[in-house]
Amino acid sequence: MSQLIINKNDYSRIHQCITTARQNNTIKKEEAEKLASELKNAKLVEPKEIPGDVVTMNSVVKIHFQNSKEQMEFTLVYPKDANVKERKISIFSAVACALIGYRVGDEIEWQLPSGMTKIVIDEIIYQPEAAGDLDA
Repeated sequence: MSQLIINKNDYSRIHQCITTARQNNTIKKEEAEKLASELKNAKLVEPKEIPGDVVTMNSVVKIHFQNSKEQMEFTLVYPKDANVKERKISIFSAVACALIGYRVGDEIEWQLPSGMTKIVIDEIIYQPEAAGDLDA
């Protein structure tokens, strides 16, 4: 498993979202701690240094769960932009939290509400940094 890589802008914004959500009681303590722990273990880099195969905020990602061959495609977004109908999943969701900073091909063991599962990152369809949008 590769080390998590997070762009410094995403890191700051996610921490700000956690702080705001804690103040507004819109995130469970365990969820906030899990996400903060993931971020703490990540290598922080400048947006222009993010490899194109790393999941970042606003990336469009294709994944599947190991116990299923069905692929899911969605965009990782900040909580204010989440919209299930548009397949925009909040970074506060278990799946998005599990994916941030990992690379295509990584298999991530993660505790979902339905139990422990393995998520496989199949493809990054769009990544803002690779597209030159370094402030997304």
